[in-house]
Amino acid sequence: MPPLEAVHPTLRPDVWSINAAPCAVFFHIHAQAEADVLCRVLNLFALQQLVPQQVDVVRDQDTLSIEILSDEQSWHRAQVIGEKLRNLVSVFSLELQQVPAAKAPVRQLLG
Repeated sequence: MPPLEAVHPTLRPDVWSINAAPCAVFFHIHAQAEADVLCRVLNLFALQQLVPQQVDVVRDQDTLSIEILSDEQSWHRAQVIGEKLRNLVSVFSLELQQVPAAKAPVRQLLG
């Protein structure tokens, strides 16, 4: 039996914005507190081969407050993901914020 080899995923190129550098983007989402909302939100990142740097979720009765920090995509790709998030029926609102590279630590951004 051959030995297992480590798989190193490559970043998916942004064909609409080839020369754009990856940037950190903060997604702040308010959505209905349904069992599958978080899976549907994170699936939009997974479909792009992106793993968010940080995800925070707080439930307040019938509402979820989801905060995601992702730093592997271009600003254009973040906007495309944002539009797809807005199209989810359970999402009430979405704010995108580009985070400067020299910004405060992640916990301060999300806290």
